[in-house]
Amino acid sequence: MDKIPLYEQLASEISHQIEQGTFRAGERIPSVRRSSQLKNLSITTVLQAYQLLEDRGIIEARPQSGYYVRTRRLAAIPEPEVSAPPLDPNTVTIDNLAMMVLRDTVEPNLVQFGAAIPDPDLLPTAKLNRILAAITRIPDRRQYTCGTPEGCDELRIQVAQRALTAGCTLAPSEIVITLGCTEAISLALRAVCKPGDLVAVESPTYFGILQALESLGLRALEIPTHHREGISLSALRFALDHHPVRACLIVTNFNNPLGSCMPDDNKKELVKMLAAREIPLIEDDIFGEMYYEGDRPKVAKAYDRKDLVLLCSSFTKDISPSFRVGWLAPSRFQIKIERLKMASNIATPIFTQLAIAQFLETGGYDHHLRRIRRAYELKISAMSQAIIRYFPEGTRVTSPQGGFVLWVQLPEEVDSLALYRLALKSKITLAPGYIFSATHKYKNFIRLNAAYWSEQNSGAVQRLGELVSMLAKH
Repeated sequence: MDKIPLYEQLASEISHQIEQGTFRAGERIPSVRRSSQLKNLSITTVLQAYQLLEDRGIIEARPQSGYYVRTRRLAAIPEPEVSAPPLDPNTVTIDNLAMMVLRDTVEPNLVQFGAAIPDPDLLPTAKLNRILAAITRIPDRRQYTCGTPEGCDELRIQVAQRALTAGCTLAPSEIVITLGCTEAISLALRAVCKPGDLVAVESPTYFGILQALESLGLRALEIPTHHREGISLSALRFALDHHPVRACLIVTNFNNPLGSCMPDDNKKELVKMLAAREIPLIEDDIFGEMYYEGDRPKVAKAYDRKDLVLLCSSFTKDISPSFRVGWLAPSRFQIKIERLKMASNIATPIFTQLAIAQFLETGGYDHHLRRIRRAYELKISAMSQAIIRYFPEGTRVTSPQGGFVLWVQLPEEVDSLALYRLALKSKITLAPGYIFSATHKYKNFIRLNAAYWSEQNSGAVQRLGELVSMLAKH
């Protein structure tokens, strides 16, 4: 019988330690040098063992950091069914319920599983404060003016540079700085639509998008959306052939609440389909930088050849929600967008623009992104496993590869609004499925904010599971 090579023996031993919980998902294993010393093995032998574990998907190497246990999702976690919204256009009426969820964020005694807000402990607050303090000490005439609608050049340059990683070539002059992604979307809708027009959206979709449609008097046409690959192109094509769609509004990368990410070929086909009909695409890429593995996903704008894609994003999910700094690449609609921006609020505050521009320019952003991507991947995995552990049979959970929200399908008997009210009594907030559809379709769905997952908050997930079980029995 052949003797098992030393590197395979070491790989088997480490794999067993991981299975037994000695090293947990996201934790660092001993360095190559340390393992060499502990096991009295050569560096080459340890490297071979670690390479074998990498090939098996058990560990991963992180540049200038070491080797870590990979996050592995439980294979048994069932995912939600593909959405099947009504085929007819609808007037949007979700504003009051969405406002309730948003107001929960200012209640300090609630476990914040409701609104999609980032973990404050993962924000670069201290560094931003130092940058702001330095900016205020440097004389700059712009600090005493309103600014211009398009925003400051420093930030527009940084945004243009970042866009290259998403496959998008933009000049700084082609970018307008906004008050978060919400204003960017609202400006885009106002530029391409008029009250009463029909806008095709994913189903489910972020309730902020539906609020924007509602406030502008626009109608929503909900399109079936897959929890992994995004909007159904065949269903969208059918809708475009049978309805007077004026614009399409899609979160291409890590849809909120599904976490779906459209494959590049689908994005290319989407742009081509809309361009053939001269229909503008409003693309929301707010979670695009928050991918877990591989390369940054491209945006649909990368395939735009007719200047019909209006690309929206912001730094509210990864740098600072309170700064309210977003941006918009308006394509052929730029002049109209700038005029609408000036009529709305003249300009975005200069201090926050300059602070974020400096944060991006000094290289702190990439380091920060690597940190939060790892953290949110671990939170998503841990929370989804807790949901399956504590929620009743029939529960389904998405498996997003970016962002920090989970879309949970509950047993058919459970009303998410009733669950929301019961959860508040237990000092827990969540987002009921009703607010992610113009038709209030997702009665037995909820969205949970995994950014606030922690071992301390695992009891809140367990309590939610108890409440779901109670409602399922009635």
